[in-house]
Formats: sequence, structure tokens, C-alpha cells
Amino acid sequence: MTEIDAVRLNFSPESLVALNVILAFVMFGVALDMKLADFKGITSAPRAVLIGMLAQFVLLPATAWALTMVLRPQPSIALGIILVACCPGGNISNFMTHFARGNTALSVTMTAFSTMGAMFFTPFNTALWGGLNPHTNAILREIAISPLEVLGTIMVLLAIPAVLGMTTAYRYPTFAARARKPFRILSIVVFVGFVGLALAANWTYFLQYTQRVVLAVFLLNALGLSLGYFAARVAGLAQADRRAVSIEVGIQNSGLGLILIFNFFGGLGGMAVVAAWWGIWHILSGLALATWWRRHPPPAPAALVTT
Repeated sequence: MTEIDAVRLNFSPESLVALNVILAFVMFGVALDMKLADFKGITSAPRAVLIGMLAQFVLLPATAWALTMVLRPQPSIALGIILVACCPGGNISNFMTHFARGNTALSVTMTAFSTMGAMFFTPFNTALWGGLNPHTNAILREIAISPLEVLGTIMVLLAIPAVLGMTTAYRYPTFAARARKPFRILSIVVFVGFVGLALAANWTYFLQYTQRVVLAVFLLNALGLSLGYFAARVAGLAQADRRAVSIEVGIQNSGLGLILIFNFFGGLGGMAVVAAWWGIWHILSGLALATWWRRHPPPAPAALVTT
């Protein structure tokens, strides 16, 4: 076991409970913007949604595994890279897509599908690709996590808040319309504040070990954004659709990743540093790309997904 693999970040059980509640709170706020009609988007634009899901749950985890085999980072860093790649799209992907002049309706549809799909694909892909790397496989065997336990955790953190949020929006549309924006702002502020406090409590570790994960996180994020874009391009999708797929695939739910790391891997140092740095970096890279695209509008209007 290397030095970083032995690190356990300062994270109390109370802090873990708070992080669980905050992520569920964030998911509830996101779900206020989701409708059952979002899931029907696959009937009006099946190719776009399917390409996005293929890139999200097949190409990106496979790329993460290949990256760990080439770079050969410490085992816990490698497993952190694989786990983050197996998480669904991040909660700010819809905002970034809208800012980038992408197909926001397609982004919302993909978020809906990836959130629900994560209940199966996140534990399955983590076990599959983590098991194919002999170094990360050793950690999985030692910890012996159950995919069913991961599934249960993801249901509590994502599926239940999503259903509650969608139900609230359906039954109380006036309240939902008024609450969407302040709820989203509040949830993001609370989440960022919590991450900031967690970083402050572990600042020494963060400074000491972040440089070990910077290259791997940069490459995976760049590959994720590129995979989404070029998969959509090969499929013949419009420019606005390519932007939506790219951002959805390149922006991962690092908050969910952190919770899984602390719930099932005891806050294993390398994994936690990867997820923490990913949470910072993907916001910076996503906003930079969205700003560039905003200055270069799509050449032709995109066909919106029916919602």
C-alpha cells in the first residue's frame, strides 16, 4: 500500500450524513425542473439520447479504465478515476448547456435518463472496470462492496429525491415555478460551502496530494468532453445537440462519487482526492468551454427535444 492509499481524510460520520442530505436536497431541486415528458424525449430524438447514454455509461468508463492502465497511478487514485467516470452527469450540466447555446431540452432529457440509469450502471461499471484493472481489483476484493448496497444508496440519494421533486412540480406547479431558481441557487451555495469546509479540514492532504491526480483528472475530463462531442458528430447530430452531449458526458456528479467513497471505501485517500479535485476542475473546464461556445453560436437552429 502506497502513502496516499493509507490516507484517510478528516470526515466525521456527522459530516457524511450532512453530505448525504445536501446531495438529496440538490437532487430534489434539480427534479423540480424535470417532468415525465422529459423521459418521452427519447421518442422524438432517440438517436441523440442513445448516443449520449452510450458515451456516458459505456465509452467514458472504458476510457477511464484504459487511462489507468496507461498512466498506472497509485491504486486508490486509479479506482477514484474509474468511480468518477461511472457516476451520472453533474447537476450543473443543464445550466452549462444553456449557457453554451446548446440543446437544453436534450440536456435535461439526458440528465433524467442518466440519473435513473445510474442506479444500475454506476455499481455495475465500477465493479466491471475496477475489476479489470489488477491493482484496483485488489482494493475491490479487500473491501468487498456489494453492488446491491451501492444500488440502494443511489436510490436513496438520487431516485427518491428525483421522484419527490417531480411529484411536487406536478402537483404544485405554481410553487415549483417560484421555487426552482432560488432552490437551485441555495442548493449550489450550500453544496459548494460544504465542499469548501471539507477542503479546509483536509487542506494539508489536499495540497500534498492534489498534484498526483491533476493530470489524470485533466485527461479524463478532456476525453469525456471530447467523447461526447465526437460521438454526437459521428452520429450526425446538430451542433447544439453535440454541445449538450459533450457537456453531459464531461460533467460528472462528483458529489455522488464522494458519498460512495466515504460510504463504501472508508474515505480512501486517493479516491477522495480525485473526486474532490474533479468537483473543482469540471466546473472550471465546463464553464470555460461553455463560454467559448457561447461566443460562437451554432450555425443553424437545433431541433429541440419535445418536453
